[in-house]
Amino acid sequence: MDRHGIPTARWAAFTGSEAACQHIHNAPYPALVVKASGLAAGKGVIVASDKAEACRAVDDIIKGRAFGSAGDTVVVEELLEGPECSCLAFTDGHTVSMMPPAQDHKRLLDHDLGPNTGGMGAYCPCPLLSEEQCEDIKQNVLQKTVDSMRMEGRPYVGVLYAGMMLTRDGPKVLEFNCRFGDPETQVLLPLLRSDLCDVMSACVRGTLADISVSWCRDTYAVGVVMVSGGYPGPYNKGVTITGLDSVSSDCVVFHAGTTLNALTPVTSGGRVLCVVSTHEHLQQALDASLTGASQVSFTGAFYRHDIGRLGIEHIGHSRVTTTNMTYQSSGVDIDAGNSLVEVIKPLAKSTFRPGCLGNVGSFGAIFDLKAAGFVDPLLVSGTDGVGTKLKVALEYGVHHTIGVDLVAMCVNDIIAHGASPLYFLDYYASGKLDPSVAGDVIRGISDGCRIAQCALVGGETAEMPGMYQNKDYDVAGFVVGAVERGQLLPNLDTIKQGDVIIGIASSGIHSNGYSLVRRIVRKSGLKYTDPSPFKTSEGDTTLGQTLLTPTRIYSTPLLPVLKSGLVKAYAHITGGGLVENIPRVLPTHLAVRLDASSWLVPPVFGWLAHEGVGQREMAKTFNCGVGAVLIVEKENEERVLEMVREQSEVCWPIGRLTDHNDWSPQVSIANLESALQSSYPHPPVNRSRNGDCRKMNVAVLISGSGTNLQALIDSTKDGSSSHAEIVLVLSNVEGVLGLERAKQAGIPTKVISHRGYKSRVDFDMVVHHTLQEFHVELVCLAGFMRILSEQFVTLWKGKLINVHPSLLPSFKGMHAHKLALEAGVTVSGCTVHFVEPEIDSGAIIVQDTVPVLPTDTVASLQERVKSVEHVAYPKALHLLTSRAVSLSADGRLTWNQPSEQLELE
Repeated sequence: MDRHGIPTARWAAFTGSEAACQHIHNAPYPALVVKASGLAAGKGVIVASDKAEACRAVDDIIKGRAFGSAGDTVVVEELLEGPECSCLAFTDGHTVSMMPPAQDHKRLLDHDLGPNTGGMGAYCPCPLLSEEQCEDIKQNVLQKTVDSMRMEGRPYVGVLYAGMMLTRDGPKVLEFNCRFGDPETQVLLPLLRSDLCDVMSACVRGTLADISVSWCRDTYAVGVVMVSGGYPGPYNKGVTITGLDSVSSDCVVFHAGTTLNALTPVTSGGRVLCVVSTHEHLQQALDASLTGASQVSFTGAFYRHDIGRLGIEHIGHSRVTTTNMTYQSSGVDIDAGNSLVEVIKPLAKSTFRPGCLGNVGSFGAIFDLKAAGFVDPLLVSGTDGVGTKLKVALEYGVHHTIGVDLVAMCVNDIIAHGASPLYFLDYYASGKLDPSVAGDVIRGISDGCRIAQCALVGGETAEMPGMYQNKDYDVAGFVVGAVERGQLLPNLDTIKQGDVIIGIASSGIHSNGYSLVRRIVRKSGLKYTDPSPFKTSEGDTTLGQTLLTPTRIYSTPLLPVLKSGLVKAYAHITGGGLVENIPRVLPTHLAVRLDASSWLVPPVFGWLAHEGVGQREMAKTFNCGVGAVLIVEKENEERVLEMVREQSEVCWPIGRLTDHNDWSPQVSIANLESALQSSYPHPPVNRSRNGDCRKMNVAVLISGSGTNLQALIDSTKDGSSSHAEIVLVLSNVEGVLGLERAKQAGIPTKVISHRGYKSRVDFDMVVHHTLQEFHVELVCLAGFMRILSEQFVTLWKGKLINVHPSLLPSFKGMHAHKLALEAGVTVSGCTVHFVEPEIDSGAIIVQDTVPVLPTDTVASLQERVKSVEHVAYPKALHLLTSRAVSLSADGRLTWNQPSEQLELE
């Protein structure tokens, strides 16, 4: 760099620690940067705070061999001051195409504190560089470097990485890398609009000047790196990672220090994952990445929360003028806030109830429990928001319902403990206060409080320029309630097997899952002002009106029921849906079995399912029409239903409590798919991960030649009539003919030997996780010579079928043909049935017959039965994958279409 005039820090290289330390003390510049000259996994740079620390770093590298042979030579550099950035470029050895500048975050802790690391995150583009500075770096650093190397007979082709310091004297080079950077690559590539392969090919061919490399110019990308506890020092490996499936599809999770342990992801390095999100605003991109990171968990996990902080501050500062500086010119309008308070006062006063003391505007709110009629009360508090339902309100321009939602989300939680809501406070924050919007929201809050019989006693209105973009705002609510000590819920000790689950109707989606809802709306091409694509009880409405239907407030109608002594528990079906909220009020030894055909699913949920949300995701994200549940004694079922209906609430008995096995989910829902389809009458369509229409995903388990497998493969090749796609053939035996049949048909195969596992359950769980990995929805056993464990069969109940070579229930077990001949029957055949823990006992789907001839042997009868198996099994597959039949909650076959309408031949 010195030879060719490329701007960089002053420096000197040493192989001995004494000479290096002498230079540190005597250099005419602050010689405080110590580098190992070789590759040190991104950690070989120490920026010392003083000369003594710099000398210690030299000793550690040279004498202590901290970085091995990478530290044989130490470079001592001038400490440059200013923000750092990473400037990368594609080059074919002549032409340079610069990428948007990125900024890495080396220090371990927020605010650039702590030790150096290989990179705790990055964002791109970095707004600290002006277009003029970018052009300067391109010409005087990147282009000059490429030209110099070519002139010296060492032409460079590929990606050139320049680490830059933006000093007062202009940009200076800190380092070069002959590769993409990490974690810069993770935030650069999501912004690349051109085909990366085309760009790389042009570099190799020397034709980079002939193409245009295109980037997303109005989008930011932020990557947050999750590291192991103890990093950059010693850390544990093999720590289980959970929550990856919960991360929004708007995020990309890049794996770094991970590996698989029996198909479970575990840590294998210091920097484990990088969670990346993109957004037109830098702050929102950071927020989305932090949300994604928060959904992933492993013991000791750590990540920074301020990636992009300098860029966010720079963007905010550039919008503030330096003249006439007042609070209002900074974006805060106190007068607007004061006028809003005057609007709020009468709204709040209209909600007051016995116990309220004082007025809105005081420093605190006072409440008298005795005046409210309580004798021995316990206080119950709750807080919540409404999530990205706010985005729908902003785009549609209706905000009143948001206030009702806010109250509902809070009070519906605390009544789970039998508490009457007493008073409510709200928090309203925006970048620029719009009194009309804020007024609408708070009117909604006051309406919600009146419905809940809860006093709005105060709140906070915050105007924070730079924190929110454009017209964005956020709300949060806080409620306090009380319950007499003897009426506290849930009564866990009384809940037992056989108790009944009563479902209370929701008003729609309520206020959970709207990030997914908004994605579905975007994907469908609809606008919120378009007519609703599904029918509603309100008649003709727009999609926006339907999606903004307020959350049902349950406190007033349900509290008399909860205080009757007949209810053992109440659960609010909020974020996490039915499957995650009911267990919050259950003893761990009990499970819930629900039947979705027993309640009315609103059409909005059927529409979401039709647009591509799978039933598992529906159950763990949305309420699916049940906004709350009650657990009651079987003998009190009718009385409680009557009491709820007397309060004008719609309710149904929707399930029962059973014993919970460790290998099965605590909440299972039968008939959800058919209920969703029925709520939105439309030809059933499954969708693949890329959004295209697809068949039901089927796996076939084999151990041998796979003749029934071939029949299933042949039946699914008819694209006009087949509803199935075989996505996996799995064998427990290596090299069998069935695997070859699958490979010839282009079907993925996998071999998992049952040998070496401590138990059947251990082996079966590996098979189970593999099936999940391939998104399997139906499993067919075709000569799979393993007895499956009860745990596995329970997990796949209603989604696991087998063919047996007899007319069940006759001649169960391994020797069906021998038993049939010994019994002297004149007719035998095959049975396709659902698999239950008891062998050959599940509900029958299809049977087909053959005559038993007087001259038959076991071998001849076996061949004749096998021929009808090849017909019956595809028939059963067609019935299941076309949703014509399914297994009911009580284990019986349910026909979802009239049998005479089915074309099975």
